[in-house]
Amino acid sequence: MPELFSALRPALRPVLLGVAALLTTATPPVAAQAPAPAPRVDVARLDYGLQARSLADGVWVVEGANDDFSVANGCNIINLGLIATAEGTVVVNTGTSRLHGQQLRALAERTTGQRIARVVHLNLHPDYFLGNQAFADVPRLATPVTRAGIAREASAYETNLYRLCGDWMRGTETLAPDADLAVPTGGLGALTVGGRAFDLIELGGHTDSDLVLIDRASGVAFVGGLVFVQRVPTTPHARVERWLQSLDRLQTLGLRTLVPSHGPVQIGPERAAEGIAQTRRFLQWIDRSFSAWAAQGWDMNEVLRAPVPEEFRQWAAFRTEYVRNVAHLYPVYEQKVLNQARSQARGLR
Repeated sequence: MPELFSALRPALRPVLLGVAALLTTATPPVAAQAPAPAPRVDVARLDYGLQARSLADGVWVVEGANDDFSVANGCNIINLGLIATAEGTVVVNTGTSRLHGQQLRALAERTTGQRIARVVHLNLHPDYFLGNQAFADVPRLATPVTRAGIAREASAYETNLYRLCGDWMRGTETLAPDADLAVPTGGLGALTVGGRAFDLIELGGHTDSDLVLIDRASGVAFVGGLVFVQRVPTTPHARVERWLQSLDRLQTLGLRTLVPSHGPVQIGPERAAEGIAQTRRFLQWIDRSFSAWAAQGWDMNEVLRAPVPEEFRQWAAFRTEYVRNVAHLYPVYEQKVLNQARSQARGLR
């Protein structure tokens, strides 16, 4: 079973300093967007410093650090959502720990002046649901595939997050989603809460079930882990070909405001398209490069020493996340080469 954020064996720890850029992107630059203020984390008081930023009427984002998990940032690296309805607030994902969820709920109630009506989980990764203890009295919705994945992997997530996050995880135990969101695979579903309508699209590739939630009234789209902005993607459950197909689907939607789970919110159609394009460029480079290196018989240490485009080297979490990318994905490309060789050998018999 894949374990998210697990330690890598020593042979896979690369020396990444001094790696030259392999190529540059020819994509035209997009106008700069002012970054949101980072959460004001107080480690001594275990205060996440959560802030709600308005994106549209009745829609807020609660931004985490664009970084890797660390005690210094409270292991809060995820963007969460709050959406007001006539029935109460819809919360999109609940954070990394019991404490994270508690502070998120208090912020939500202060911000909207409402009770919490629903929680929606966009995929199975731990920062999407380990705050659920604070929402035990609220319906917690996820796709059947995501619910099954959480049941399968939650214990490993808890172990790894306790190791990485220390005291921030005190008292955290998995409280799983308790209701299904039935969405046609690759199709368009709907959810209505308190008269507010949401479009739901179940895609995949980052995980086996990546839910996209779009608020119809504002056009704000919470796209989960399908898009990483100025951050190296996480890949423990990734299937690159399917992920690229999902990005193509997202591109056709003409999104106006895109909220990735990790990285800056992209406001305006041009920024939203660029956010999608960033993740596409990275995955295409991975696919092209890993395919070539596997065909040449490179081992993982050679891959880790290979040049990486300067664009990606400048993204958040490069030094840690790219090592995991290689550990998660490169064996898939090696196996593909081996399978092709076996098929060719059988054909020669």
